[in-house]
Amino acid sequence: MTNKDMFDESFPQDKQVGGSHYKQFFIQPWTFIRKNALNPFQANVIKYVCRYLFKGKAIEDLEKIKHYCDLEIEHLKEEHDGNHKKSNNGSKK
Repeated sequence: MTNKDMFDESFPQDKQVGGSHYKQFFIQPWTFIRKNALNPFQANVIKYVCRYLFKGKAIEDLEKIKHYCDLEIEHLKEEHDGNHKKSNNGSKK
């Protein structure tokens, strides 16, 4: 094991596997996501927003952001409709 490998194991947040597109940020997306207890939707959007200009697939990453937003909108609508139906079940018309 080289000295560098020892530090990679000691500080995994400083290591990136599969590219360097997050290395230029002061705070790694993973650190930001964990410290703010973000949900999977928020985490994916943060990840793609941070990398879309640096990974070489800007349009694809922006499409992924839109896709995750569409999924979350659908989820919130379903959740709202479900809660709305539950609250109306006991009311008289």
